[in-house]
Amino acid sequence: MITNTELEYKGNLFPNQIISHKKEVDKITFYARNNVALQISFLRDSVLRFRYAVEQDFEPDFSYAISEDATYGYNHLEIKELDGHFSMYTSKLEVRVSKSDLRLAILDLDGNILNEDELGFHWEESYEHGGNIVKMSKFSQESESFYGMGDKPSQLNLRGKRIHNWATDQYAFGKDRNPLYKSVPFYIGMHHKTAYGIFFDNTFKTHFDFCNERRNITSFWADGGEMNYYFIYGPSISQVVVGYTDLTGKPELPPLWVLGFHQCKWSYYPESKVKEIANKFRELSIPCDAIYLDIDYMDGFRCFTWNKEYFPEPKRMVEELAEDGFKTVVIIDPGIKIDKKYWVYNEAVENDYFCKRADGPFMKGKVWPGECNFPDYTNPKVREWWAGLFKELIADIGVKGVWNDMNEPAVMEVPGKTFPDDVRHNYDGHHCSHRKAHNIYGMQMARATYEGVKRFSFPKRPFVITRSAYSGAQRYTSSWTGDNVATWEHLWVANVQVQRMAMSGMSFTGSDIGGFAEQPSGELFARWIQLGVFHPFCRVHSSGDHGHQEPWSFDEEVTNITRKFIEIRYQLLPYLYTMFYEYTENGIPMLKSLMYYDQDDLHTHYRNDEFIFGNHILVCPILEPNSKGRRMYIPRGNWYNYWGGEITKGGKECWVEADIDKIPIFIKEGAIIPKYPIQQYVGEKEITELTLEVYYKNGKEESQVFEDAGDGYDYKKGRYSLRTFRLTGKENELIIQQFKEGKYETSYETFKVNLIGLPFKVQSIQLDNVEIPIHEIILNGDTNMTIKKEFTELHIIGL
Repeated sequence: MITNTELEYKGNLFPNQIISHKKEVDKITFYARNNVALQISFLRDSVLRFRYAVEQDFEPDFSYAISEDATYGYNHLEIKELDGHFSMYTSKLEVRVSKSDLRLAILDLDGNILNEDELGFHWEESYEHGGNIVKMSKFSQESESFYGMGDKPSQLNLRGKRIHNWATDQYAFGKDRNPLYKSVPFYIGMHHKTAYGIFFDNTFKTHFDFCNERRNITSFWADGGEMNYYFIYGPSISQVVVGYTDLTGKPELPPLWVLGFHQCKWSYYPESKVKEIANKFRELSIPCDAIYLDIDYMDGFRCFTWNKEYFPEPKRMVEELAEDGFKTVVIIDPGIKIDKKYWVYNEAVENDYFCKRADGPFMKGKVWPGECNFPDYTNPKVREWWAGLFKELIADIGVKGVWNDMNEPAVMEVPGKTFPDDVRHNYDGHHCSHRKAHNIYGMQMARATYEGVKRFSFPKRPFVITRSAYSGAQRYTSSWTGDNVATWEHLWVANVQVQRMAMSGMSFTGSDIGGFAEQPSGELFARWIQLGVFHPFCRVHSSGDHGHQEPWSFDEEVTNITRKFIEIRYQLLPYLYTMFYEYTENGIPMLKSLMYYDQDDLHTHYRNDEFIFGNHILVCPILEPNSKGRRMYIPRGNWYNYWGGEITKGGKECWVEADIDKIPIFIKEGAIIPKYPIQQYVGEKEITELTLEVYYKNGKEESQVFEDAGDGYDYKKGRYSLRTFRLTGKENELIIQQFKEGKYETSYETFKVNLIGLPFKVQSIQLDNVEIPIHEIILNGDTNMTIKKEFTELHIIGL
């Protein structure tokens, strides 16, 4: 390694020789002669934290990103001093620190380099801001790929890209545009079939260069704050993502209705229009669970008010919508209109809750209501006050969800589209300027909103959606990808963004189906619906400037396609709910890009279009007009075509037929897919039977079904049902074993079992070692049967 002793390189300053070190339980701190300190914390055997201090004084240790529930504890830690470096060992990693300049190398226990500093930590004096720009540069390993980084609208593999994080209102953004609405400074590096993650927990404007400026160098830096990053070792991508999600937090389960279909527009008003939309859904039998009210429901765009001309009795309207199965979701923005007759404004002024400029007055900016002040959500007193404002909306009127928009924060008619840098924030007692607080402003607004909605929804679960977010926001809120455009390029972008968000810890994400700006063709809308029903959050939303984007806004063919795919989503609700359970319990992303699914297959590393929905369903959207099908990559293994049932051997690219009413969907062999009957809304029907679609495999596979009451918190007291099905297929037999956890009793007593791909004719059936006459359970031929739900083993024997 090149030494950096007393080195200045292009205006950058570097650590020099180590003069001392000390160990304190799980931390080891090294001190350089020029007053630089490096502190390494061993959170787990595979999760390390690196902090650097320029004057040996570390900043107060505070983070909005790190979860209070993060897992800590390692099995082994030892330190050895060698000639040129110190080596520290956990049960999974070795960390080497160069004695001459603090540069790091992280290795596995076989001596393979996982991550290695190039110039390593360095800093540059920022005379403009009176502080330091902190930097880190690392060698890119041979054929290394890079993933993650939140909502970036670029190909999944970021090698060759330069990324910036500064939450920005980017109306009608395009492919490769950055920065966007979210700031997720986390990436996954993968080389030699091994993955690791780096989370740079710095809320200033941050920058990442993935071999863009220099061919084999990866670097990241911030315009202020600390060089403070976490290293998360795999070796699988799944272990990295799970480790990062554990660190930054997991959400609680949403109400089941939230996973249904949502309809939104800027704006549905007056009440008669809202009722017209709701009635049309029911008239056409297109399932829908939620209707959104955009800013026009308010009185002059004042948050927490109603326009009584448009909505004279909001409580009655919300109740009538609920009687027909619709939940009402309303928008709330951060800008509070400056109006001395407005009670929210007066309360904030009286209690000094608004953000202030450096010289004292409240920050003032123009948004929808005109001139506004903005609450400082980094102040815990402000969050508590904000939460209390939701009482009328939630507890009294009966609104079921809140949608936070414009919270980057967005300000109109100013060059930077946001607050000036000199705005001051409380930052939970760590007072700072907007340079530090900007990227977490939207997250803290969503947090305060979540706390209010949860308080007044109890004992039901809350639902919040946000446009802007920082790492860890998934603890409080779902999200969408912002103001996209009704173009085929944006259909591609939506697919990539949601996959990227899922591997960045924020699975509960979707796009504005159909495009927010401009008007889609009927074909584009149909193709977007076909993708959107396989996203965790599923909502049509448009600006309304160019026409309507309801499912019936095009022609009968598009309406029928829309209905067909929304019905598929509603049938798959138990599968989708189980995906969400795995996410909340274990941090497993709900969508899995192909390289996540099979990182050992090099063909997956540059695939963007295909993804795995849950654990067993392969989806590939159609992204070009006038398509009768497409070429796609089928991952390794055997997969059943969802539409025809034929089986395809994977590990190759192939042509798949997909006319306008279909997209390529495949089911992994051995999967057991649970399905509900089609409902117009969640809870419309009592579930009297659960369908299990069983896809034969000569081998073994496991599937799960998680169910509970669909709302409330009884599941945390053990009142849930988690069924694990273990399938074992042989040449002439099929065995399905069931293992049950939880105290919740489902409303149904039987399973309808559909056997798909069975290679033999059924000769006999045993249920819990008792032979059952075939005519008692066979419904149609020998592929469908009805059995009691509480079986332990189903044994099907063939000729």
